[in-house]
Amino acid sequence: MTQITAIILTFNEEKHIARCIKSLQAVCSRICIIDSFSTDRTIEIASSLGAEVYAHAWENNYAKQLNWGILAAQIQTEWTLRIDADEYLTEELQQEIKLKLAALSSHISGIEFTRKVLFKGKWIRFGGFYPIHLLRLWRTGLGACEQRLMDEHIVLSQGETIRFAEHVVDENLNSMHWWVSKHNNYARREAADVLNQKYQFTFTTDLSAAGNSQAHVKRTAKNSLYNRMPLGLRALAYFIFRFIFQLGFLDHPKVWVFHFMQGLWYRLLVDMNIYEAEKAAQGNSERLKEIIQQEWKIEF
Repeated sequence: MTQITAIILTFNEEKHIARCIKSLQAVCSRICIIDSFSTDRTIEIASSLGAEVYAHAWENNYAKQLNWGILAAQIQTEWTLRIDADEYLTEELQQEIKLKLAALSSHISGIEFTRKVLFKGKWIRFGGFYPIHLLRLWRTGLGACEQRLMDEHIVLSQGETIRFAEHVVDENLNSMHWWVSKHNNYARREAADVLNQKYQFTFTTDLSAAGNSQAHVKRTAKNSLYNRMPLGLRALAYFIFRFIFQLGFLDHPKVWVFHFMQGLWYRLLVDMNIYEAEKAAQGNSERLKEIIQQEWKIEF
């Protein structure tokens, strides 16, 4: 078996964790769960499938939690793999890893997977959601999660990145109520991230070091164009661009709900959080930082 350690962050993932772990067992010699004190059967299920469990309190920061887990697991395998609990490797990707990984030359340090997102059982094919290429597998010690509150990626310290052809599937089985609650939290984190970029409260990693050209292009467009547009109007403009010009309307009608909620409702929610915070701070950047840290409970 290829020497890979998988890292999975969890909190109340009993609906997903078995599916995720089982998809890893054919290619990973070690599977580590970084759990934020789940109150359901997540730990029980993961342990029964042979995963190691590490408990660490969630600090509302994915990058911090992931980097803590990478260090805590004391990984000795040649490769490290990051995967979310509601994701799984297809059988085709498992086979591709088995066939190709051991033969890679030493200058290859990272491997991108193509993510396929399903919503209510339907593939999100349009609206800019496919294909999405993500660096998920890297040589141990040469990758870390960049320090951002949202849209964080793995950054390589050296080496080149290649892309495998097959898919990692993202299919969350939770209710729409859960989805809305999750994105309420995401909206504040993204608002805090945008405000941090604007007011430079703290240092963030430059994605250009990551070798992920697709993510770099998207972030550059967001920072240079989207974030310069008026609050609210930019959310509407993005939704029109996504649903019409990126052909989101060609997706299944169930997926239209996703495009509306994630492409318009969520983006408006981010902007309202930015507006409310800046209005309350009245131009005082230190007060703005206090609002984010004390009222929103988000640490930079």
